[in-house]
Amino acid sequence: MADYFERALEAHEKVRGKIGINKKMPVETRDDLSLAYTPGVARPCEVIAADPARAYDLTLKGNSVGIVTDGSSVLGLGNIGGLAALPVMEGKALLFKEFAGIDAWPICLDTQETEAIIETVRRIAPVFGGINLEDIAAPRCFEIEDRLQDLGIPVFHDDQHGTAIVLLAALINAERVTGKKMGDMRVIINGAGAAGTAIAKMLRCVGHDPDVCVPVKDVIMCDSKGAIHAKREGLSPEKEAFLAYTNGEGRSGSLGEVIEGVDVFIGVSRGNLLSGDDVRRMAPGAVILAMANPVPEIMPEDALAAGAAIVCTGRSDFPNQVNNSLAFPGVFRGALDVRAPAITSAMKIAAAHALADSVESPSPEEVIPHPLDRAVPKNVAAAVQAAAG
Repeated sequence: MADYFERALEAHEKVRGKIGINKKMPVETRDDLSLAYTPGVARPCEVIAADPARAYDLTLKGNSVGIVTDGSSVLGLGNIGGLAALPVMEGKALLFKEFAGIDAWPICLDTQETEAIIETVRRIAPVFGGINLEDIAAPRCFEIEDRLQDLGIPVFHDDQHGTAIVLLAALINAERVTGKKMGDMRVIINGAGAAGTAIAKMLRCVGHDPDVCVPVKDVIMCDSKGAIHAKREGLSPEKEAFLAYTNGEGRSGSLGEVIEGVDVFIGVSRGNLLSGDDVRRMAPGAVILAMANPVPEIMPEDALAAGAAIVCTGRSDFPNQVNNSLAFPGVFRGALDVRAPAITSAMKIAAAHALADSVESPSPEEVIPHPLDRAVPKNVAAAVQAAAG
């Protein structure tokens, strides 16, 4: 694994940025210049001034996404700030282009103030057909995303919803492999941040259309102190809110205690947290989604040796990688193509099912498509378009 770190450093130093700008019009003659810039450019400006919707036809707006971060919660690295987060955002822009043909720009902000971030996004929004919020710490990320839903373009916090979409796809196929029904599953989520919250809401169908969402039987949210339950003192308002839709059985205790008999473990926390004994205390045919990076909560071979039926991680060197790149390119492609003003819960659920259905024959080794499967973004985009109505 360390070899990837050094090789990546060398590769980044060599290319000095993973993305660039490619022209679409020639600039070889005076005539070319007159069409691309002055005087001809005045005419499309006048048309857009009279009808702002024409910007989708005459500019890059309809195929562009702004990737906005403050660098406060970068996966595996924590609060490293906007500048240090730039390589991650460049990588995301590269994946947008590679898998969905979308032009995306890294926008790394030199502020971590909620109001400043919201105001900045509002001011830059006219350029873009969508905004991908990225690596912004909870709970600020929830307010920022919620207050930007009136922009008239999709605003999507990928750390929440991209993760939840891919994870739901994995569970849909885990249901097919193990025979366990979604409605009978008891789930533990270790990690009460942005990803854990969105996953819990999706699995319990909070804020999701009940006609297309099947809730699991129960979700127990755990943090570093163990299960979040009604009698626990000192809960923050955000964690108290979990009690409206989680831990219906009122379980209390450490992760090792409350994992007894549950069907699914979801880790969005830190590495080396789960032991083989913990897996053995779970229900038969346990499903493990250990997504901490770069070290998962439990290594796949250890979970399988302890009796897990299916193991997923966040790493690309193991099978069943829960990789957000399976979701966000197709989700935005579909939303941009229908000029959706927002990405709805129905679109997210549709994306998860399309992702699951992209695996022709689910097996313990393949409940999630390969992250380089080029058919996946097309399948997801088509489902999102259909769900947008």
